[in-house]
Amino acid sequence: MPTVILTGLPVPGSALADELRSLGFEVHPAATPSDTAAALARVPADQRVAVVDGEFVGHVHALRLALTDPRFDACAVTGALAVQPGARAALDRAAELDVSAPVGHGPYPDRLAAAVEAAGTPVHRPELGTLVAAVPATIAERATAAAAVAAVDDEAVRLRTAVKSRDGFFTTFFISPYSRYIARWCARRGLTPNQVTTASLITALIAAACAATGDRWGYVASGVLLLVSFVLDCTDGQLARYSLQYSTMGAWLDATFDRAKEYSFYAGLALGAACNGDDVWALALGAMILMTCRHVVDFAFNEANHDATATATSPSGSPTAALSAKLDSVGWTVWVRRMIILPIGERWAMIAVLIAFTTPRIVFYALIVGCAFGALYTTAGRVLRSLTRKARRTDRAARALGDLTDTGPLGELIAGGLRRLPHYTAPAFMVSGVGSAVMLLIAAREASFGSSLPILFAGLYVFTAGAAVAQPLKAPLDWLLPPVFRAAEYTTVLILAAKADVPGALPAAFGLVAAVAYHHYDTVYRIRGGTGAPPHWLVRTIGGHEGRVLLITVLASVLASRAVDFPVALTALAVFVALVVLVESIRFWVSSGAPAVHDEGEPA
Repeated sequence: MPTVILTGLPVPGSALADELRSLGFEVHPAATPSDTAAALARVPADQRVAVVDGEFVGHVHALRLALTDPRFDACAVTGALAVQPGARAALDRAAELDVSAPVGHGPYPDRLAAAVEAAGTPVHRPELGTLVAAVPATIAERATAAAAVAAVDDEAVRLRTAVKSRDGFFTTFFISPYSRYIARWCARRGLTPNQVTTASLITALIAAACAATGDRWGYVASGVLLLVSFVLDCTDGQLARYSLQYSTMGAWLDATFDRAKEYSFYAGLALGAACNGDDVWALALGAMILMTCRHVVDFAFNEANHDATATATSPSGSPTAALSAKLDSVGWTVWVRRMIILPIGERWAMIAVLIAFTTPRIVFYALIVGCAFGALYTTAGRVLRSLTRKARRTDRAARALGDLTDTGPLGELIAGGLRRLPHYTAPAFMVSGVGSAVMLLIAAREASFGSSLPILFAGLYVFTAGAAVAQPLKAPLDWLLPPVFRAAEYTTVLILAAKADVPGALPAAFGLVAAVAYHHYDTVYRIRGGTGAPPHWLVRTIGGHEGRVLLITVLASVLASRAVDFPVALTALAVFVALVVLVESIRFWVSSGAPAVHDEGEPA
C-alpha cells in the first residue's frame, strides 16, 4: 500500500487524513522534518510515497492528480508531493538536507519538490484549473481557501477533464456528453480501462462478423455495434483519465486495438460482399493502405517538427502556420477543419450509417474518397509549412525519422557504403528515392504478372531507398520519406496480388499489409512514448521495407507459372511477419520499460 507522510501539527476538525485514506494511502504523521526523514526511511523503496502538509486545504481531486498518477516519477501541487521508486533516492536526499538547513521557503512538501527538481528529477505539476490546492498561513487565509473549495464541484471538474482536450466534432458532441458518465459508472464498479478496451474490441469483432454475413440485417447490426464499440473506445480513455488508471498494458491495447478493430471490420465488409458475388478486397486493401499512409504522414511530420527551432531568417514560423492560427481564431472553422480530414469518430459514424443502408462497395468508395481528400489536405498544408518555415531539425528528430523509414539490411548496407564517398549528397537521392518508388508502382501495374521488369525497378528502389537515409534526415521535406516508403511497399503488394488474378491473392495481401502495418504503428507509438524504435534485430529479421518489396516482386516472378501458389507465399510471409512482430511487441509493452500512456488527442 502506498504511504503518505502527513507533516506538521494536526489541524483540529480537518478531514485531510480521511481524504488521503480514501485515495488508498496509509497515513503516518510526522511533526518535524527529522520525523519525516525517519518515516521515509521506514517506507520500502519500491513503494510510492507522498509527503503532504498537514495544513493542506484543497479538493480531493487535486490530491488525486498529484499523488496517484502513475505516469510520472515525481508529481506535486502546492502542499503535496508524491514520488515513485524512480525518484525515491532524490526525495530521501532532499529530506535529509532539509533537516540540517531548510531548502528554500514555503510549505515543507514544496521545498522538497524544489530540491528533487534541482537534483535533476523532473517534477510534474498538473494543471488544476478551478481546483484548489493551498497551504494557508493564517486563519483568515484558511477560511478563504475553504470557501473556494466549497464553491467548486470537484466531481464536475473530474468528469469534464476525463474528456480529451482535443477531439473530433462527432466525438465531442455526440459521444462524450454521455460516455463520461459511463466511465464514472465503470469506475464506481471497479472496472478497469483495459477491460473496457477489450469489450470495445470484442464488440467490433462481432460487428465485423455480422457484416461478413452479407445480409441486410447483418449490415444494420454491424453498423449499430460499430458505434457501440466506438462509445466504449471513448469510454476506456475517459475512465483512465477519470480514475488515473494508466498502465503499460493499457498503452499497448490503446495503440493497437483501434487499427485492429477498423481493419477487421474492413475484412468483414469484404467477406460480406463476397457472399453476394461482389469482390471488394482490392477496395478494402486500398482503404487500409490510404489510412495507414495518412497516419504516417501525421506521425512523421510531427516527429520532425515538434522540437525544431526557427532560424534567424524565419523567427516567427511559416505563413501557412500563421494562416492556420488565424483560422483557428474563428470558432466554426476549427470544427470544419477537423471534420473534413475524416477523423476516427466521423469515419466510423459514416461507415455505420452507410453500411446500414447501402453496400460494402459504396462504403469503401466513400472511405477512399473521403480519406484521400483528407490526406491531400493535410499533406499539402504540411509541405507548404515545411517549405516556408526555415527551421533546424534536431538529432532526435532525425533519428525518429530514420527509425520510421523502417530500413532493413539491404538499405543499411547501401547507406553505409555511400557514407564513405567524399562527395555524396543525400537530397538528390531523396528525390530519386521518391521517383524510384513511383516507377516501381508503374512497372508493377503495367508489366504482366511474372515479368522480371518489377524486379529491376525493385532493385533500383532498394538502392535509392538506402541512399536516401545515408545522411541524417534533417532537410525540410525528409519527413515525406516514411509515408512514401509505406505507400510504395503496400501498393506494390496490392498491385501484384490484383495482377495475379487468382482466388485468395487479395485476401492474403490484405493480411500481409495488416501485419506490416502493425509493425509500423508499433514503431510509431514506441517513439511517441519516448522509448525509441523496435530493436534492430527485429527490423533486420523481417527484411525492412526495401527487402520485403524486393522479395515480393521476386516471388511474383518465380511463381508466375503456378500463380495459385502466390497467395500461399503471401500468407506465409504475413504469418511470419505477424508472429515475429507480435511476440516482440507484446514482450515490450508488458515490460517495465514501456511508457504508461500515449494518446491524448484523437488520431485521424
